[in-house]
Amino acid sequence: MSDQLRWGLIGAGDIVRRRVAPALIDSPSCDIVAVSRGRPELAAAFAADIGARRWYSRWQELVADPDVDCVYVATPVDVHAEQTIAAAEAGKHVLCEKPMAMTTAECDRMIAACRAHHVRLGIAYYRHFYPVILRVKTILESGDIGQPVFAQVNAFEYFDPAPDHPRRWLLDPARAGGGPMMDFGCHRLEVLMHLFGAVRRTAAVTANVVFDRAVEETAAVLLQFEGGPCAAVTVTHAAEEPQDTLQVFGTRGSVHVDELNAGSLRIRTGNQSRVESHPPAANIHRPLIDDFVEALLTDREPAVTGEIGRAVAAIEDEIYAVAPSGR
Repeated sequence: MSDQLRWGLIGAGDIVRRRVAPALIDSPSCDIVAVSRGRPELAAAFAADIGARRWYSRWQELVADPDVDCVYVATPVDVHAEQTIAAAEAGKHVLCEKPMAMTTAECDRMIAACRAHHVRLGIAYYRHFYPVILRVKTILESGDIGQPVFAQVNAFEYFDPAPDHPRRWLLDPARAGGGPMMDFGCHRLEVLMHLFGAVRRTAAVTANVVFDRAVEETAAVLLQFEGGPCAAVTVTHAAEEPQDTLQVFGTRGSVHVDELNAGSLRIRTGNQSRVESHPPAANIHRPLIDDFVEALLTDREPAVTGEIGRAVAAIEDEIYAVAPSGR
């Protein structure tokens, strides 16, 4: 493969404009060739803004573009599988937004298509690369806090969009697959599996405490990992106070991250406590992009593979099977 990767962007929402496109532009190994968006005037404007050479109103045309090597899929969840499979069949490598797909069955088809056509598949779980997460993983592996016993993750983000809000589709189970547990709970599930490994069993509840909507606004899942530790993930769209926390309690101490996006880490062992700072990159998508680019240039798997995305989807399937949210 050439040392210059030519990219096509399917979708041009907020994440792509603020994070993905700038990360690709800043990479010396990347060139954004084309973008696609359903509304032609918006597609043309976005292409002009980022210096892409052409735009398409139909994503199928972008996938067929012979000058595109790699595709970033940044569309509603219900079309991730279709677009990824089409891109793989056209010989394009794919970096797909999270969550990977609506179900594990769709994930399986995505993985199979990429394997059959010898292209790489990555999933955009960018928190996998957070320095604070890597530091917590090192602490757990070192035994500094003893044997991990229980982890608690809270993700609270008030969200009550108006009918014309561009992210209103997140309330449609046919497009989003579920509510906050599907949308951003998936990030926390990936982080916990990064720290503790495979999940043995789950138990979950979903609810609408405040809002009357087709997907859950609040959910909680209990996990037990194959290695022994347990964890709880709680998410909500209804609480006014935002939270983005991670705590791990062990037999000899604990670690506390009060805001994952800030990276401050408090470590307690016995009667002693210390604070460290491990902030994420200024563009939190840049390490994800850099890893995927390096994977393609060196012919290795990306750090966050389709199999990891599928493992998260399998937990989501279990959550919504036990506590349905409009599925």
